[in-house]
Formats: sequence, structure tokens, C-alpha cells
Amino acid sequence: MWNSPRAQGWWILAWLAVSLPGVVWIGHNALEQLREAFETDARIVHRLLSQRAVQHDAILSMLALLQSSSDATRPEQRLPSVYPQILAVKRRDGGQAWDEPRFAAAERQSRQARRPVLAAADFAKARYWLVLAADTGYALQIDMRGLAPWSEWPMRPETSSVRVMLEYAGQRLVLQPGSIGSTGWRFDFAKHLATDSQPFDVVAVSQVGWSQLPWGWMLAWVALVAVLLAGVQGAHRQREARRRAEALLRLGKVARLNALGELAAGMAHEVNQPLAAVLANTQAAKRLLADTPPDIETAQSAMASAVQQAQRAAEVVGRLRRAVDAPEGATEIAAVDLHTALSRALYLLAPQLQACGVTPALQAAGAVNVLADPVALEQVIHNLLLNAMQALERVPRGERTLTLSLNAAAAQGALIVHDSGPGIAADVLPRLFDPFFTTRDGGLGLGLSLCETLATRMNGTLTAANHATRGAVFTLRLPLAEAVGTP
Repeated sequence: MWNSPRAQGWWILAWLAVSLPGVVWIGHNALEQLREAFETDARIVHRLLSQRAVQHDAILSMLALLQSSSDATRPEQRLPSVYPQILAVKRRDGGQAWDEPRFAAAERQSRQARRPVLAAADFAKARYWLVLAADTGYALQIDMRGLAPWSEWPMRPETSSVRVMLEYAGQRLVLQPGSIGSTGWRFDFAKHLATDSQPFDVVAVSQVGWSQLPWGWMLAWVALVAVLLAGVQGAHRQREARRRAEALLRLGKVARLNALGELAAGMAHEVNQPLAAVLANTQAAKRLLADTPPDIETAQSAMASAVQQAQRAAEVVGRLRRAVDAPEGATEIAAVDLHTALSRALYLLAPQLQACGVTPALQAAGAVNVLADPVALEQVIHNLLLNAMQALERVPRGERTLTLSLNAAAAQGALIVHDSGPGIAADVLPRLFDPFFTTRDGGLGLGLSLCETLATRMNGTLTAANHATRGAVFTLRLPLAEAVGTP
């Protein structure tokens, strides 16, 4: 009952099962957007700081090219007025020595590396020296805080929650303090400046707290799910009441209509193949007799085959009629060689198999004699092979295989038909043997239903499943003649 406590509990579980993933997704999406915004700002910060650092290399290179030891005006001393981050400039003329040993050591490294090098870094005072070796050596003292071009900064330093730092050899300088909490989700960014002369790491950290999640959207989603499930619950109640009333009206009609439809369509379905064979053989005999001279012997063989197929059609009609007149005990059971019955079906379907580009692979350890109605057994095998070919037409020709296996075990003989087609959909498999159920355009949905009915009347079974690797597997099992005794 829909109003029972157990049913209400299931609805609550359904509400939670739908609401919670949605809430998680909304929160996750919001965090991803915050992460992307953080990484975008961090990359911009890294680019701006790298541009300033590369600018220092360019200034030193320019001084080395333009200045000479004989120039006493020392125009490089005007650089701090042009570049605020440059605090001081030192110069070593040719033949002279640096007044500080650290500059001399840095100049030797610069000469080897052929680029500016870091002479000293004092993170406590936020300053460092950069030295370039040349005929006239130069050293720049740079303000680390001046590296940040605040006019182009992507964040508001006084209100942003992102902390930006410069790190080198265990030292750290905070350029932007940010506000880092103790709980929530932490975003990190670290990247080396785009120059080897100033080997600083740009580090950005952001902490997203619970309060920054979109709680309004989350609560709106939870409420929306509750409203939708309430509507679904009401619709289910109305539908169940209507189904009960309709089921009472259909109960008697459906069974009669299904049986009548299966009989009529089954007759047309099963008689069509022998009639086609009769037509083909009679047409062939007509052409043979019209030849000059007429091929009497071959024409007689064709007419004999036509007679055989006409008798088979008559047997099908007679068996279907007996099934209506006396469905119980009307099946003529006899010992049948399963391999022979399979060979007959393959003979009839040889042109279709060739057109399909399929050569069946037969696996049989020995003779398998079963108790069956010969005509019914041939019809079942014929339909199983037709279904296999229809499945194979849905895959490329190079991938089409059809494996037929015969075996005997546990007092039963089995025919296994395995195709390499697309297999049976999970929602189709439970209804595969239902009358009138089909997945093919123009199909009647009676072939497999009739096959199962015939197998059951012969005290056998017909099952279908998907193969572990690929394709569908149909298994027909019938009692062994040796186990039961030939009638």
C-alpha cells in the first residue's frame, strides 16, 4: 500500500537518494568554479612577477652593452628614478675589484652561466642583489615587494582571501596576506619565475570555507526534489488504481487473442519456407523441361523435392490443427538424430548463409539421438538459425561467426547456437519468448514464442542468454532417446 509506513520509508529513501547527489554535484561544481578562478588569478600573478624579473635581466644586459669603463658620468645611477623596484646600482670598472666578496663570487658564476645571477637575498628586508659579469660589471639591488605591479594585480590585496608569497631556499616573503582558515578546501599554486637569474617560486594559497558554498541553490534543489517526488507518488496511486480496473477487463480477452494470433501467424510463418521451396523447385523444373533437349532426370528430381516440401507444409498445417483439436498428447515423438535435423536446416538455409557471408562452425563429439517431433524439431532449428543470421546482419561481414555445438549430458541432448552479433539487450531478454514481442521492424514476434512452445511440448527447454565475450547463445535441450527408451 502506498500509505503504509514501509512505503513512506521507501519514498524518503528515494528523496535522499536523489537529493544528496544533486547537493554534492552543486557543491562540487561551485568548488570547481572557485578553483578555476583561483588558478586563473594565480597564473596572472605569476606572469606579472615574471615580467618584472625578466625586466631586470634586460636592464643589466642593456647596461653591459651601452656602458664602458671610461664613462665617468655613471648614468646607471638614474635607474632607481625610472624603476621604483631598483633600490641601488653598483658598478665595477675594468681592472677594479668588487668591494664585497659576494659580488665577486656572483660575477664568476655569471661569467660561467653567461647571464645574471643572484648574489644575495635577504627576505627579512625584502631585498636581493642581482649581478652580471662583463668588462664593466653591474649589480642591482631590488625591492622584492616592488616586484608586484599592484595597478595590474588581478585581486584586491586588502580584501582577497588568496595569500601570495615568494619562496627561495627555505625563506618566504608574503606579498599578499590573504585570509587562510583552518577548515574547508585548500587550493595551492606554485611555479618558478620565468627566469633562472632570480630563482624564486611564486606560491599562492586559498582556503574555501563552508560558508562559501552555494547553500541557497542546494536547499532549492532539495525542495524541488521533494515536490517532484510528491507529484510522482500521487500519479503512482492514480495509475495503480486504474491498472487494477483495466486488468480485470483485459484478463479474459488477452489470453484468447494471444493464442488465436499465435496460431494464425505461426501457420503463415512456418508454411512460408516450404512453399518458397516448392515455388523454386517447380520453376526450375519448368525451365529444365523447356530446354532442348529437356533435362527430364533433373526436372524429376526438382519435382520430387517440391513434393517433399509440399508434404512438409501439409505436416505443419496438420500439426497446428492437432494442437487446436487435441493439444495434449498430440505431438508425435520419435527418436531423431539431432545432427541430421541440423544438417537438413542448414541445407534449406544454405543460400541465405552464403548471402550473409557466414560459414557455420559445427562442434559435435558424436551422434546425439533425442526424443522429438521431427517436423517440430526442424522448425525450431530453422527459426534459431534465421534469428542468428538476422543478428549477424547488424555487424560488419568480417566479424560474423556462427558456432553450432551438439552435446549430451545429464540424460539430455543439447543444440547450442552462438552468434557473434550484438547480443540481446538487458530489457529485451526477459520478454524474448513473449508472443507478439519483437525488436525487428515488420516482425510478428511469434517465431521464438512458437519455438519455446514446441520445445516444451517435446518435454524440452529453450533458453537464451548473452555470451561472456560477444553475441547471443540459444540452447535447445531435449531428452536423450537412450536415456528414456525409444517408443
